[in-house]
Amino acid sequence: MVELLNPGELERGLTGLHGWTGDVHEISRTVNLPSFAAALDAVARIGELAERMNHHPDIDIRYQTLMFHCATHACGGVTDLDLRLAAEIDSILAA
Repeated sequence: MVELLNPGELERGLTGLHGWTGDVHEISRTVNLPSFAAALDAVARIGELAERMNHHPDIDIRYQTLMFHCATHACGGVTDLDLRLAAEIDSILAA
C-alpha cells in the first residue's frame, strides 16, 4: 500500500526536484516553454509517461505555460509516487 509522506519526507524529496513546491496535500510546478506547440509536445510526452506509471498529474495549459499538480488522490495527499512522477516530468522538460 502507498503511504502519505510526512512533512520531513516531503521536504527532503522536494530538494532533489527542479521548481517543485507544495505541502503534504499536493506538489506543483509551473514552467514556461518557448511556444504553444512545445507545450503541447511536452504534455503528450508526459501523458505517455503517466500512462506507463498509471499515475497522472493534473495539467493546466495556458498558451506556453504549463502548471503541474501531483497528489495521490486515492490516499488524499502526496506519496512517493508523486515525487517519482515529478522527477520524470523534470527529465522530460529538461530534454
